[in-house]
Amino acid sequence: MDAVRHGAAALKGDSAEHLRRVLRAEPGQRYEISDNGSVYLAEVEGFSKGEVRFRVVDRLPVETPPLRLALLASLIKFDRFEWIVEKATELGVEALVPVVAARSEQGLGRAAARRLERWRRIALEASQQSRRARLPEIRDCIPVEAALALPAGGRWMLDEDREAPPLVSTLPPRGSRSPSDTVNLLAGPEGGWTADERTEAAALGWKRGSLGAYVLRAETAALAGVAVLSAAWLDRPPQ
Repeated sequence: MDAVRHGAAALKGDSAEHLRRVLRAEPGQRYEISDNGSVYLAEVEGFSKGEVRFRVVDRLPVETPPLRLALLASLIKFDRFEWIVEKATELGVEALVPVVAARSEQGLGRAAARRLERWRRIALEASQQSRRARLPEIRDCIPVEAALALPAGGRWMLDEDREAPPLVSTLPPRGSRSPSDTVNLLAGPEGGWTADERTEAAALGWKRGSLGAYVLRAETAALAGVAVLSAAWLDRPPQ
């Protein structure tokens, strides 16, 4: 939904056709709609070619994300990376950045540019399923050096190294967490980080965090890290 103006909105394109022909929408039926910022209860008013028109009935409350979290996910095989996109969207990330690490499979970085629109469609569908008010930003692929330079209030690198402290032990105190906090979470590729990547991250102030004694698949680690941070920021004193 592009915009809601003067109590009216229109759904266009493939989504409109799906609603009309697959879901069999009829005038008078009510749906929750979003303009990528607010959520409304709206009633179908009518149809035209490639378009479903709505009348807004009410503005609905929007759940505030626990923090502003960007997942910087090293590229892995695309079927599994798509799983990261879908589940990270459901878990509430604000942005997802594909990253080319030293041990990323050769050629994935070049091919990623052709996958961006597909990943954005996956994020859209996952947002609809999870009833998010705002879509996550799926950004262009960048090298790990650029990812390490991205600013945020807190920056954590997931690390399978046995010497890395548990992720939860490195987080700020409960009373200091706020929904306005910006956090970058960097998740590694299959094969893990190189010594040079760890050294550069440490020099730039990134904190390392482990998810336990077991070696996790790259996609499992990325999503477990997102879940840990989201849960930690949900657990804070009332504002």
